[in-house]
Amino acid sequence: MGKAATNSETQGDMRSLHRRIGAWLEGDKVIWMVTLILSLCSLLAVYSAISSLAYKTDGSSLRFLFKQATMLALGWGVMLLVHKVNFRYFSRISQVLIWVAAALLLLTLMFGADINEAKRWLRIPFIGLTLQTSDFAKVVLVTFIARELNNRRTQLHDFKRGVFPILIPIGLICFLILPADFSTAALLGLVCIGMLFIGGVPFRHMLKIGGLGVAALFVLYGLGKAAPDLLPRFGTWAGRIERFAGVGNAADGDALEYQIELAQVAINRGGILPQGPGSGTSRNFLPHPYSDMIYAFIIEEWGAIMGGLGLVLLYVILLYRTVRTATRCPRHFGGLLAMGLGFLLVLQAMINMAVAVRLFPTTGQPLPLVSYGGTSMVFTCLAIGMILAVSRSVTQPEGWENDRSSGETRKASNRLVKTETSTG
Repeated sequence: MGKAATNSETQGDMRSLHRRIGAWLEGDKVIWMVTLILSLCSLLAVYSAISSLAYKTDGSSLRFLFKQATMLALGWGVMLLVHKVNFRYFSRISQVLIWVAAALLLLTLMFGADINEAKRWLRIPFIGLTLQTSDFAKVVLVTFIARELNNRRTQLHDFKRGVFPILIPIGLICFLILPADFSTAALLGLVCIGMLFIGGVPFRHMLKIGGLGVAALFVLYGLGKAAPDLLPRFGTWAGRIERFAGVGNAADGDALEYQIELAQVAINRGGILPQGPGSGTSRNFLPHPYSDMIYAFIIEEWGAIMGGLGLVLLYVILLYRTVRTATRCPRHFGGLLAMGLGFLLVLQAMINMAVAVRLFPTTGQPLPLVSYGGTSMVFTCLAIGMILAVSRSVTQPEGWENDRSSGETRKASNRLVKTETSTG
């Protein structure tokens, strides 16, 4: 009897703990679990790979691990707060934040920190951190496009009145990101075009948008060739694409090709089965094993099955659960928001992994939630928190938007009616 009572108490405690966790972590539990696993992978991989950076800066690996853990904790705090917000408020605030994002991007181009001929970071006064404003702009633009598609869904048949006004903020934000970061501008533009298609823009209008996009690329290429001073990084972008396509000058990209070859060496050393954390030696020669090339480093330590395919599977699961959330959301804006943010995160992850295995030109895109980073980690968690806020509309009963007190009153009334019916 005593043993059975103890087991019963243990099960009761576990159920109570599960309810408490469920009260804090609302929404899609699978997305929560994938986010947790990726965060733990980040801490393990960064701590193992960061020794090269620690050596170059005369620092300690623990210092960089602490910074990564701090940014992850801050990101999780943002995610916990944001996922409790009714997602309809994101639509309202995006009207203001889209202009804030444009202003920040303009300030970055004018006064940002110049690293490798690219002004991507804006220094935050007094706290010593740098803000990559394009990460903020990506989340804001996707939210604003979801709002515009929702508000104009009855006008999308008219290109001039319904579609063209949506293209203006897409072009503005991507244009401001472009001079310093072509890959981010292209990624964001592609995601927004995908949102237009999913949001109901007719196919004939999508052909016009595709034509405008191709024309813009030709103009950009011609401008870069004719006036290279206007786009200082044009040579880098064009060279990467040309060398990947096999039409560029190999001598110009020897250093870049050498980096990719080192990534292939790390992947080859990893083999099929995992060797365990700390076993990787490519940290001593692989460029940026803690950020751009972290996928190759993870494969070296965890093998092709657990490290390589395992990470791909986690992002595929994240995309599937996001699409599932979007299709079940009762509101058009919420579905578009979740779909856009999910595509943004997963497509960025796939590009990062494709670069490491030589399936895509080098871009410098980090691996979301895994690569060593600062404010980019916070904005990634912000995007996931917004997806989880949308998923609450799927997992919560109808009327969840109302305050908790009225919700509890309705539940109590329903229980009372059921009790009277059963006793009657």
